[in-house]
Parts: sequence; C-alpha cells; structure tokens
Amino acid sequence: MSGRVKPVFLLVIPVLACAGFAQAQQQKIGAPPEASNMKLVGYSDLQARSAYQPTIHHQGDRWIAYIGHHGGSDENPDPVNPITGKAEPNGTSIVDVTDPAHPKYLRHIPGQEGKYESGGAQMVRVCDGKSLPKGDPNAVYLLRAIGSEGHEIWNVADPANPVLVTRIGERLKDTHKNFWECDTGIAYLVSGAPDWRTRRMTQVYDLSDPAHPAKIRDFGLPGQEPGATGPVPTELHGPISLGPQGNRVYFGYGTDKGGILQIVDREKLLNGAKEPTPDNLRYPEIGELPMSAFNGAHTTFPMKGMPIAEFAKDKDGGTRDIVMIVDEAIVNECNEPRQMVWFADVTTETRPMMISSFTVPESSGNFCERGGRFGAHSSNESMAPVFYKKMAFIAFFNAGVRALDVRDPYHPREVGYFIPAITEKTDKRCVTVEGKERCKIAIQTNNVETDDRGYIYIVDRANTGMHILELTGEARAVAGLP
Repeated sequence: MSGRVKPVFLLVIPVLACAGFAQAQQQKIGAPPEASNMKLVGYSDLQARSAYQPTIHHQGDRWIAYIGHHGGSDENPDPVNPITGKAEPNGTSIVDVTDPAHPKYLRHIPGQEGKYESGGAQMVRVCDGKSLPKGDPNAVYLLRAIGSEGHEIWNVADPANPVLVTRIGERLKDTHKNFWECDTGIAYLVSGAPDWRTRRMTQVYDLSDPAHPAKIRDFGLPGQEPGATGPVPTELHGPISLGPQGNRVYFGYGTDKGGILQIVDREKLLNGAKEPTPDNLRYPEIGELPMSAFNGAHTTFPMKGMPIAEFAKDKDGGTRDIVMIVDEAIVNECNEPRQMVWFADVTTETRPMMISSFTVPESSGNFCERGGRFGAHSSNESMAPVFYKKMAFIAFFNAGVRALDVRDPYHPREVGYFIPAITEKTDKRCVTVEGKERCKIAIQTNNVETDDRGYIYIVDRANTGMHILELTGEARAVAGLP
C-alpha cells in the first residue's frame, strides 16, 4: 500500500511548492520593494515615460538628473506632460535631485515621434561650457541622440528652460549610446550613416565649440564601410573613452549576440587617415576580444590599474587592466541565452582574455516566470572615486539593480540589490504562447548611474519611473562610505 502512495506524494508536493513559490514572487502594486543592503531615498514617476540613460550632473550648487527616453507605447504613444498639459513624444526629462528625497521634475524636452525603439531621445551626455576648450563658460551643454533625426545640443544652464544650440547629422538610420569627452570636446556619436552597411557605427566629432560642430571621421569594423562586400560585422552599441591621458577608446559591438570588445588607440583614431578603407579602419585597433554567439557587448567599462590582492606577492602582474562587459537581454521571459556581466583582463591589450562572470541566479526570484526581460542590460559609467574600481551597479531588468564588489575582478561578488515595486503606471510585457498573447507586469530596471555623493539612480523601461537609492550595511562598507 505504501508503495502506491509514495509516488503520488512525491508528484503532488513539488508541484504545489513550485506553484506557491511562483505566486509569491509575482509583483503586486503596493507591495514593498525587494532589497538587500540598498534602500529607497527618493522617487520620480518621470511622467510615466519609458526611460533609458540617466546622467547626473553637478551644476553649481544643484544636482540635476537628465534622463533619456525610449519612444512611447502602443497604448500611450505620446504621454501628457502635466506641466504643459500637452501630449508630447518621449524625449528628455530634467529633474532636480539636489534633495534626493524630494526630486523635482523641471522640464521635458520632446523627442522624435515614434514608439518603442523607433522614437524618443535615448542617450544624454552633459558637459560644462567652462570645461570645453571653446565652450561658453556660462553654458551647460546637453548632447542627446534623437533616433533617425540625428543629434542635438542644448544649453541647459537654466535646466528648467533649455535652449537649442545646434543639430548634428540628418537622414541617419539610427543613433544610440554616445560618449563625450568634456575636457577635449571630442564626441563619439553612435550613428547610422546612410551609405554605411550597418545600422550603427561611429561618427567622431569635435564638439569643443558646441555651436560649431566639426566632423573628424567615420569609423567602424572593416566590412561595415561603404562599398564593402560579404558578411556585415555586428553593429556598434557604444564606446567609452579614457581621453588623451588614457589614450584608449573601448568599443562594444553586438547587443545580445556575437559581441566584440574593440580596444582602440585614441590618437591614431583621431589623427590617422580618414578614408574608411579596411586598412584605415584597422590602423587604430590595438586588440579585439570576440565573444560567444550567445552574448553581446552593450557596455564596455574600463577599470585600468586595478591592484589584485591575491597577486600582491607575485613578481609581476600585481596590477591588472580590466574591462567590464555587460550584455543586454532583449527577449521577454528568458526566450534567449542568458545575458550576463563579464570581466576581461586587457593588461596585454593585443591578447585580452575573459577571467570571470556574474549573473543573478534565476531561482533566487523565479525571474523567468515574473514577466518581461530577465538578464543584464547596463552598468553605471561614472568614474568618480566614490565607487570606481570598488563597486559596480548592474541594471538587470526584472531582477532590479545589483550591487557588485569588483575589488577582485577575478571573483566579483554581489553585496546588495534593489527591485522596485510596480505601480499602476508600470506597462505590461507580453509573449506569444501557442498563437495567443500572454502579458505580465513586472519591473524592468533598464539603466543605472551614480553621482559623486554616493547615490544610485535607476530608471525603468516599463514606465515605472526613477528610483534614487543609497547603500546600507555591507555594501556601504565595501564602498568605504560613512
């Protein structure tokens, strides 16, 4: 008799347990956030606009957050701006975060008409005019990408009343994750030049005088250039430059598959032959790290000269140059390979190698069942001393933001996380199952940035807004904060 009962018991109990776990993990409006060693300080709903890049700028005695946005949704293509009372296509939000507990929404600059990836103004960078070699010392310049409409520069010295300075580029296939050197004015604009064979490549500009942009060159991987034949290499996602002192630019290609980390000599890039021939495109390249067909390179964040405690007694190699590579998950409910965080040792630049990786364990939150995307997307990019080479913050979609101790990049370690609660404004995310659409509502932490004060800013792709966080407990100790 017991032999007949046992199989039934073993079959029923796990099913009930799994069902109870899944139900417990489904987010609900009004529920508290899920957090460890991170806590909420302040919040802005960003007018329920799908958010991409936040940039936090210290402006006089104020701190201002500039947030880029994706296009609108099917249900709400042009959200109403409560300040103007008008429906406006998603563009750029400007928020005063001087008091992080009480952020104040100042202005929305409308972007390109269009929904999701086809509209908005996703990328923002900010430089003081007094830092730029030929800038107006009284100005603060905002550089933003606005899809196929090109790029714009605004004067945001009065952040509540921005003034358009100039436009760059036209008839582009796309724009995306730019980088701007505030001390030189050199800008690496992710663009889709009409005659190039790829949706995204680099247009290098001298924006030292923002009112008078000067193009330096086009750049990309050999095979992407006009007139090339054969397979087209994977498209650019974005670069990060170490400026003239570091003399390196790190380019990340491939969003979620076939990624490439490209290490480029900045001086050769700027001063080498400009004609986009295969030889000229190869000339500034120092090294290249091809990634798996399963993973891309959304963010390539350099951390050079990191002392490795484990190697301190070794004759050589006690200090290493590291690049953190972050993939981007792009498909809902785990219908793709896992997108993660990778650490590459690039000390020998011509032969970079992967040394470690990080992902959030799916079982820790039943994330594949929650809805929306699960996996890495981006990291903070500030190199301010408060966190640089000590901690990194990774936006992980429905797993929120994850705080990593990166002091030993051979063994990165999670020391905190924060998963915001959903609100009535959080948009649904859908998949097709047996020909029918199935939708769920889950947080979609999209991008993250930090400021020099030690606050962490996360923004949501599914219209939930911006959460301002601070570290507690062990994570705060790792950062060396009081």
